[in-house]
Amino acid sequence: MNLSSLDLTVFACYVVGLIALAWWVSREKSGHQKNTADYFLATRSLPWWAIGASLIAANISAEQIIGMAGSGYQIGLAIASYEWLAAVTLLLVGKFFLPIFLQKNIYTMPQFLEQRYDHRVRQVMAIFWLGVYVFVNLTAVLWLGALALNTMTGLSIEWSMLCLALFSVVYSLHGGLKAVALTDALQVVLLVAGGLMLSWLALDLIGQGAGVWAGFQRLQHQLPEKFDMILAADHPHYMDLPGLSVVLGGMWVMHLSYWGFNQYIIQRALAAKDLAEAQKGIAFAAGLKVLMPLIVVLPGIAAVLLVPELSRPDQAYPSMMTLMPEGLKGLIFAAIVAAVVSSLASMCNSVATIFTMDLYAVKRPDRSQSHYVAVGRWVSVLALVLAMFTAKPLLGQFQQAFQYIQEFTGFFTPGIVVLFLLGMFWQRTTANAGLVAALGSALFSLLLKLYWPELPFIDRVGLVFVLCLLSAIVVSLVQGKGAAANAIALNEVQFHSNTAFNLQALCILLIIAALYFTWW
Repeated sequence: MNLSSLDLTVFACYVVGLIALAWWVSREKSGHQKNTADYFLATRSLPWWAIGASLIAANISAEQIIGMAGSGYQIGLAIASYEWLAAVTLLLVGKFFLPIFLQKNIYTMPQFLEQRYDHRVRQVMAIFWLGVYVFVNLTAVLWLGALALNTMTGLSIEWSMLCLALFSVVYSLHGGLKAVALTDALQVVLLVAGGLMLSWLALDLIGQGAGVWAGFQRLQHQLPEKFDMILAADHPHYMDLPGLSVVLGGMWVMHLSYWGFNQYIIQRALAAKDLAEAQKGIAFAAGLKVLMPLIVVLPGIAAVLLVPELSRPDQAYPSMMTLMPEGLKGLIFAAIVAAVVSSLASMCNSVATIFTMDLYAVKRPDRSQSHYVAVGRWVSVLALVLAMFTAKPLLGQFQQAFQYIQEFTGFFTPGIVVLFLLGMFWQRTTANAGLVAALGSALFSLLLKLYWPELPFIDRVGLVFVLCLLSAIVVSLVQGKGAAANAIALNEVQFHSNTAFNLQALCILLIIAALYFTWW
């Protein structure tokens, strides 16, 4: 895809504007030095719109845009279940999880685990998450982002990764979470505007002059199989989205882990000034998630009619961009780059937070606040460097890097969800039981993958969750009540949510129910 001088000008304006905005919001009052609360939690003062926008910007990266569009091209609207069920999960997180986390006044998820269980659990999970974020998430975002840049500009994979890493460092390293979250509002506007324009123009082309709605009707008429939300057992992609199991089984486990207990996601809500502000941000993010299939899935379905001869599904989104006029192509290109650098910045900040607060500060508690901030900055840079050098060896052989992420994290996700859910809502859960669930998850997943390979991935996640849950309950009961320390007093947690959050949640749930009813 060739970018014109107008496209490059649009993109350059975006780069300069983002860096300027990030440095402007990162400025400090004269004489004030950034402390850990400033750098890692934005002084616990993020407004709801920044929380919601940052949640979406951290989530949507190259693997989301290009991968979901590719799945839309190959499978159809059924892949939208990832987005719509994520919206429901966000509401559950806002209603039931955030009140507990904010009451604990924590920086990180491992810190919560120490308060609920013991130091062993905190240390094990901190090291685990650092490994996953650097060698799975960061590498995948860098690799897929570089592939997108390579497809659209011809720039080599290596130089593309370097440019993306430098861009994310320049705009986010100085200001920390505050710079990331407040600039994410701009990133999300760009993502939504660019994605909607691409969908609009694609449908208009399909409509052949009769308008966007006519294009959408023609798309449904010519490709009815692409608009089934629940796949039948004989569908060629049933193993990816196994029918009713999607809405009733393992996908909920994956979403609870990602949206409820994932540091680089939940860190935005931890930075809210209070629970009400955090819940408003969560509801805003849930509303945007309902909109996401229109932005990332619909262009992939439209590509079946507009560019039917693709060698790989992941080419759907870049190929659709070639159909766009000058200027708009540059805007959509900027939106994809925005998605990549926002996710990189978010992950690096979370890696820095976990390493500094859960490992380094615990060993060296007598250092100054500015020292911890400096350590966090150096860790962010080191994480990016490691990801750049390991991305190609780890991901070069995978045709779909998104599958690499899902497959690896799916081994551990069920145990993590059990670890947190029982820790929050069952007072008799012991630290040993939590560790059995977390570590047993990998063992159960490996055994099922080896000896029951025909079991769909999502069903495997659900089954492993049940096995981990039973294991943790048995260990807790064997150890007895005396072994369960630091239980959460749920009667002291403020689960009440205000009327605005409740109404927003109700509207979102009704919209999702209507969407499933329409395309069941």
